[in-house]
Amino acid sequence: MLVTNRQSGTNVHEIADGIYRINTPVRAQGGPGDFSYNHFLILDDAPLLFHTGLRRMFPLVHEAVASVMPVQRLRYIGFSHVEADECGSLNEWLAAAPQSVPLCGRLAAMVSVDDLADRCAHALADAHALTLGRHTVRWFDTPHLPHGWECGLLMEETTRTLLCSDLFAQGGAEHPAITEADILGPSEAFRKAMDPYAHGPNTRALLERLALTRPMTFACMHGSTWRGDGARLLRALADALSPAAA
Repeated sequence: MLVTNRQSGTNVHEIADGIYRINTPVRAQGGPGDFSYNHFLILDDAPLLFHTGLRRMFPLVHEAVASVMPVQRLRYIGFSHVEADECGSLNEWLAAAPQSVPLCGRLAAMVSVDDLADRCAHALADAHALTLGRHTVRWFDTPHLPHGWECGLLMEETTRTLLCSDLFAQGGAEHPAITEADILGPSEAFRKAMDPYAHGPNTRALLERLALTRPMTFACMHGSTWRGDGARLLRALADALSPAAA
């Protein structure tokens, strides 16, 4: 692990071949309390940053990306849905990387991104893939999972890493970069305290579709990255979210 900013504790860890977790722990009073924010850099011929981070966190994430590669090489600035920690510093990244474009789903591009971003998005249709070089990412529309009708997730197919945004969000600021321990329990405890999930009628079907991709690594936006039987964990989450489990 490389600590790129000692004051904030921002650090970089390679969680899969060519995929870097950029983590900033935040110790906050009120609200959810201590928390962590993760951003994921796929280093390739056409590098991709997934999650821009909060606008005020831009200098920290920029510094961390620069420790891995020249920032101006970025080609895609991706995110799951329109929310401050997902895309709050989008325009700052577009300015820092002049050849980059936003990467999102078609719905997000249509209703928000092509207006709020300084450059139009490269919008991916459901199940469509994008080759970055050695890595290929595939977009999955996940409306209202966990929240937001424009939500979507990216699967990096070479390493079977699911860039899973707010799924399995774990509270607290201090987490190991990678774990094989239980994250469903901690993430469910966090969810039940605030419950950001939309609980749409198709939640189980969406989670089953993701399970069929057989992910091996979950790049969680909040908390540790997890390794293991991803299909089993997604189905366990579906069970936890079912009305009978409420």
